[in-house]
Amino acid sequence: MDAHRISSSMNAQSAAVIAFLHDLSLSDVPDAVVVHARYLMLDLLGVATAGRQTKNADIICDYAAGFMGAGADKPAVPILFDGRGVSTAGAALAGGMIIDAIDAHDGYKPTKGHVGCALLPSIFAALEAVGQLGDEDALLTALIAGYEVGCRCGIALHRTTPDYHTSGAWMAVAVAGVVARIYGLNPDASWHAMGIAEYHGPRSQMMRVIDHASMLKDGSGWGAMAGVSAAELAAAGFTGAPALIISDAACSDIWAGLGTDWLLPEQYIKLWPVCRWAQPAMQAVCSLWQEAEFDPSDIIAIEIETFHESLRLASPHPTSSDEAQYSLCWPVAAMVMALAEGRDFAAYDVSDAALARADIHQLTARIKLAENDDFNKVFPQLRQSRLHIDFADGSRRTAFSAHTRGDPETPVSYAEMTAKFDRLIGPTPFASRAELLKQACLTPASEGLESNWQQLLFSSQSS
Repeated sequence: MDAHRISSSMNAQSAAVIAFLHDLSLSDVPDAVVVHARYLMLDLLGVATAGRQTKNADIICDYAAGFMGAGADKPAVPILFDGRGVSTAGAALAGGMIIDAIDAHDGYKPTKGHVGCALLPSIFAALEAVGQLGDEDALLTALIAGYEVGCRCGIALHRTTPDYHTSGAWMAVAVAGVVARIYGLNPDASWHAMGIAEYHGPRSQMMRVIDHASMLKDGSGWGAMAGVSAAELAAAGFTGAPALIISDAACSDIWAGLGTDWLLPEQYIKLWPVCRWAQPAMQAVCSLWQEAEFDPSDIIAIEIETFHESLRLASPHPTSSDEAQYSLCWPVAAMVMALAEGRDFAAYDVSDAALARADIHQLTARIKLAENDDFNKVFPQLRQSRLHIDFADGSRRTAFSAHTRGDPETPVSYAEMTAKFDRLIGPTPFASRAELLKQACLTPASEGLESNWQQLLFSSQSS
């Protein structure tokens, strides 16, 4: 199929998406959306600093450095919070997996997945490759465009495909479109890029990794790599089939509000670094604790009623951080212990140190799970759980959670998002950069403050 025939498949709906990606300027975006984008960027960078401390990140960064070089005639792009120079696609791969290594990044409920995890490192890599990382307008506009297109790509893929795919499957398409914008590709090449990304994107099955938790996570790193690679192939003249999740008439309602109905502010924010499906039950624990504190040693049983997808997170005795992040029983038990110790649930609670604690394992052994059909019916718009705790004195306490804090219905404040960033970066070797990173993300360049993004994002842990 030649390029002309592909171009003819760019119907009005597809052309409108491409036009949005290429023509959007920061002045088109409501101020509140721009401010929210800044805080999402800060949130993702906080998660990245914590994620870089994991074995997952070590492996993928070594892989990218060893096997994904930039090539003799290409500029090397440093890996996020690592510094070694690789190809643009390699930097996107590693950056996406670094963020995904700690399950504390933002998400969008209708997609059952995440936009920012694949998007932000791809934007950083592409802007660095073309020498525009210091252009604040380019950075923020690409980020906002990516969230708006990415959310809609996820909804469209879930509507048109029976299997439940990871975020990398649909974010590959959004990343390709955003990187095509950054590279200055024409509309035809951009359309090819998105089609290449849809065809080559990782159609990874999410529930497989829920049942068998591992470093695969949500496919975001692979989706980032596929999207960047697709844009670079299109720039070289490689052609692709039409991106159906963009052009399908059955998805016309999804794309109708692009540029007017802003979805970026509807991302949920995770206060705890585990799968969002476990967090309603954790929220219920917090609710009971706030009503009246209790002694964990008095607990004889915990019952959790939840929706099917959450039930699949069972894994009561994880042996790795990845299993702990994709567990239901473990974070509920660990939350009880954290509250009793006077602290919040944090990255520590999915670390090797926490996994060695006999008291948490003993409590998880007392947890029973039950599937609730009423909760199934409202998923994914609502993620609901009901938690019952039985005590040695014969009493039972119950709490219902309809919304976890950080959902659009129960948002956290920007002060709380900043405090979360501080908690994540604090124990890491990047703690000394915390204030400068906050300034770079949150302070407009128009105020006269210049940020050295290269130093902040790419210098190694030892610097």
